[in-house]
Amino acid sequence: MDIQIPLDKNDVCILIPALNEEATIKQLIEDFQAEGFENILVIDGHSHDRTRELAEESGARVVVQEGKGKGQAVQEAFQLIEDPYTVMIDGDGTYLASDIYTVLGPLLEGKADQTIGNRFANYEPEAFTKLNLTGNKVLNKLFGLAYGVWLEDILTGYRGFTRKVIKGLSLNEMGFEIETEITVESVKNEMKVEVVPITYVSRHSAAATKLNPFRDGIKIGKTIIRMARLHNPMFYFGIFGTILTLAGVGTGLYVVNEWLSGVTRIPMTILTALLILTGIQMFVFGMLSDLIVSLHRENMRMLRKNNER
Repeated sequence: MDIQIPLDKNDVCILIPALNEEATIKQLIEDFQAEGFENILVIDGHSHDRTRELAEESGARVVVQEGKGKGQAVQEAFQLIEDPYTVMIDGDGTYLASDIYTVLGPLLEGKADQTIGNRFANYEPEAFTKLNLTGNKVLNKLFGLAYGVWLEDILTGYRGFTRKVIKGLSLNEMGFEIETEITVESVKNEMKVEVVPITYVSRHSAAATKLNPFRDGIKIGKTIIRMARLHNPMFYFGIFGTILTLAGVGTGLYVVNEWLSGVTRIPMTILTALLILTGIQMFVFGMLSDLIVSLHRENMRMLRKNNER
């Protein structure tokens, strides 16, 4: 993608969260430098290898994060960055520096406050395992159902931000759930988000993944559902309402079947009634909460409009 708008590359901070990336960090930094980007910040998560040394030798600014976890690293980096634009990229060498123009384009043109690099637009056959590919697609679908915004790749590690966005995000997640939280916060605050196609390549043979598909996948799914409580409470309470109601119907069918056989199950009958009534209450809570959230969202929208005047 060719950027037609004049770009001062010193206005762009390349943010690279890194942990034990000695196999890829040097080449990644040099690739960005070859594109003319010298403002590179590596936020290191206490690497045990030569990541920091190689990054500094390559000319990047290196900061060791105070805490642990990718989420905490990103939060700390956002506090340090004051540049007009920030491009965040994983340090594992699976993304191409040359895609930065595609990521920056909508930001420079004023079309977006944040850009999301879509890995599924063009990926090498070995870039995803079958488990990772399936898990990503499931989590993307879950996000769409929960928030009503269908973004192709909410877990991508290649993103672009304006300064206004990184200073306006309220982030709390400490681990790999950070990408999900950034996306949720952007949707909640009605920021303009644009998905752009990028290339996703296979991981370097010496670069081990830090993500556990099962453990981190479950954490990300829980984050999507938990944060929906404040954005789409009907979805959140609806999940519990559906589970309770179906459980009540299941026990109810058992009670009726036993009754037809001449056996009366009074405790099970009471349990059935409680499950169904609680399930219905959950739906009511969801509707009331959804009304409150809608009113709050409208008030916040009016406040933002007034502040922009």
